[in-house]
Amino acid sequence: MLMMSANGGIQMLLIYVLLFGFLIYFMMIRPDRNKKKAQEELYAAMKPGDTIITTGGFYGVLILIEDDIVIVEFGNNRNCRIPMKKEAIASVEKPDLSGNDE
Repeated sequence: MLMMSANGGIQMLLIYVLLFGFLIYFMMIRPDRNKKKAQEELYAAMKPGDTIITTGGFYGVLILIEDDIVIVEFGNNRNCRIPMKKEAIASVEKPDLSGNDE
């Protein structure tokens, strides 16, 4: 009958805990940090006049950018300007300034 020593059991437990910790880091924490960094770069590159898409799927044009609030104009109606948080912006499209209408 084979008997494991208590020291060997503790070492195996430590290996499993470390393996699980690395797995959690690479599967959950690291991708979340990368996504947050990409969002911050997106917010830093925004300028008035850019076309945005909100997390709700609405298209609009940035009118004013403050600390964490933006004013967005929706549709062709110039009176439809809504303040919203930057976090509600899913993507930004820069206006085409080349003048090519293809």
